[in-house]
Amino acid sequence: MPTTTTESSETPTESNSAEVATRKPRRSRRRKTAHLKMVPATKELRESLRTRCRAVTDTLDPALPPNKDQLEAISRKILEDEGQPEGFLGWMMVILSSCFWETQIQSIPHNRRLFLLPHCLKHAEGCPADYDEFGLACKTCGACSIADFRATAEKLGHKVLVAEGSPIVLKIIVSGHVDAIVGVACLNVLEKAIDKIMLAGIPCMAVPLLSSDCRNTSVDEDWVDQMVRVPHQVSHQQTRSYLHLLRKSSRLFELDTLEQLVPKLRSKPTFEAGWSEPELAPLSATENIAYEFLARGGKYSRPFITLAVYDALKETNATLVDGQEVVEGWSDSILRTAMAIETFHKASLVHDDIEDADPFRYGEKTLHRQYGIPTAINVGDYLVGMGYRLVSRDRKELGAETAADILDYLASAHQRLAEGQGAELIWRDARDKCLKPIDALKIYALKTAPAFEAAFYSGVRLAGPAEDYLDTIKTFSRNLGVAFQILNDLKDFEKDDDNKRQTGSDILGGRPTVLWALALEGLKDELRDELIALMATDSQQSDYQRINRVRQLYFEAGVFETAFALVEKHQRKAEEIADSVDSDELRRLLYYLVDTVLDRTEDVKPTIEIKDLSYQEVLPIVSSEAK
Repeated sequence: MPTTTTESSETPTESNSAEVATRKPRRSRRRKTAHLKMVPATKELRESLRTRCRAVTDTLDPALPPNKDQLEAISRKILEDEGQPEGFLGWMMVILSSCFWETQIQSIPHNRRLFLLPHCLKHAEGCPADYDEFGLACKTCGACSIADFRATAEKLGHKVLVAEGSPIVLKIIVSGHVDAIVGVACLNVLEKAIDKIMLAGIPCMAVPLLSSDCRNTSVDEDWVDQMVRVPHQVSHQQTRSYLHLLRKSSRLFELDTLEQLVPKLRSKPTFEAGWSEPELAPLSATENIAYEFLARGGKYSRPFITLAVYDALKETNATLVDGQEVVEGWSDSILRTAMAIETFHKASLVHDDIEDADPFRYGEKTLHRQYGIPTAINVGDYLVGMGYRLVSRDRKELGAETAADILDYLASAHQRLAEGQGAELIWRDARDKCLKPIDALKIYALKTAPAFEAAFYSGVRLAGPAEDYLDTIKTFSRNLGVAFQILNDLKDFEKDDDNKRQTGSDILGGRPTVLWALALEGLKDELRDELIALMATDSQQSDYQRINRVRQLYFEAGVFETAFALVEKHQRKAEEIADSVDSDELRRLLYYLVDTVLDRTEDVKPTIEIKDLSYQEVLPIVSSEAK
């Protein structure tokens, strides 16, 4: 859960904790946290520190969940007062967050809570359980504590999942099946999985495992029992959360909702007669494929941004407990405008996949592999038209000037995105592979920032005049987009199970990246020439050999350290913009976007892989914790 920051001169106590948690968050540089995940050795000490955490959280404003920086500042002060080592910091932040959310958990019925258990609590030897798509299919055999915990939780009505912390947890929450999470995990898993949930303001409590050995681990069982038995009590506490906005953004693209908001024009029985595959009947095929692709997957972060910005500026309070009623009351014209930028984004993905010859998207074959390149191009074009139509059809409800402004901004963003993609393609196909870092960053600013910018602008303009926010939108989006793209470059040296992306695909695809540009700038002539030769499609080396050698040359040039420094630079600039925003709700949203869009844990120096392994076994540049 914790991502730590440098020490602050402001040290909170019980008396000033509320002030620390409600003023503008102090943003500062991350640093490594591997040494900050110690668990207090004795039960007596753990109980004492938890008692202090409860005393502190009683002083905090219950409407504003503390962010990571605030949790760290408070945790550091408690440890200092108690004379305890800094190594307990991660554990303290988990306990402090859990104490804060306990009252909110009480307001949620047991049958709306998800109880998450780690499979490492099982006895490794002789466990009869198998794994299914959701995790460990536990059997009640009495061999370990999992069955006991599960039985208690299920009797109370909890939904129970035995699995590692993973994206499936957030998907379960966003899908609407549960409203809170109570769980058991090691500190590493809590940092990777629970952190996203906390940032979104989703009620969560956790009991950390006493070790991170991943085999036959132990936990304070009475703490787990207490957590599971937190009683349900009707509460009117208003703790702010993005849960309802996240859910609405995702549900907009479920097929039923999609067809309700944007009814199909062609999928009528008269068009299906005589075709063995009705969804591919000529006049309805493009529409059906487009709708299916919109619903296929993704984070739907762009419509979320539009709706969240609109909510923040209109002060409709969709982030409060009864936020579902708020978002359900918004007009279809607001919702369709939020959908427009996602439709453009999906169109660009269809075309990008063709241009980059990518085989998979959202874990399935890309559209051009499914239906052929001509059909995929046409579906992308259809989605472009659909995106504009989503706004233009509601010009009466939105107001002609508002609709025209949004359409103009979307068109501008669309053009800039195409310019960035075009620059990448021209460079990819050119003989001269020289590239300066500043030019790579300009391509990033064109390729990534416009989509964020258009999503922000749409939300601002829906709420009212946008002139006062234009500079904020542009500068924040540019820095957020560039930092995001650099992180994406670094992740290209990882496996990507979600999209089945191959390690090193940027090198194999000949795409310009800031990593490449930094290497050219940092290598001496002979090594520089070697790097350029490795990009050649007629290279005699295997894909594995090329990627592995590029990795080594990147190390030689100090590329990865510089790239992380660039991420930090652009993140700081985005945070400075957030600091300058007067609206508390909009400022909080900008911080949330920085923390989630630029999601990663501590920087871990990669190991150069030089063994003769298969291509898929190339070690990651960023540890698996950073996924």
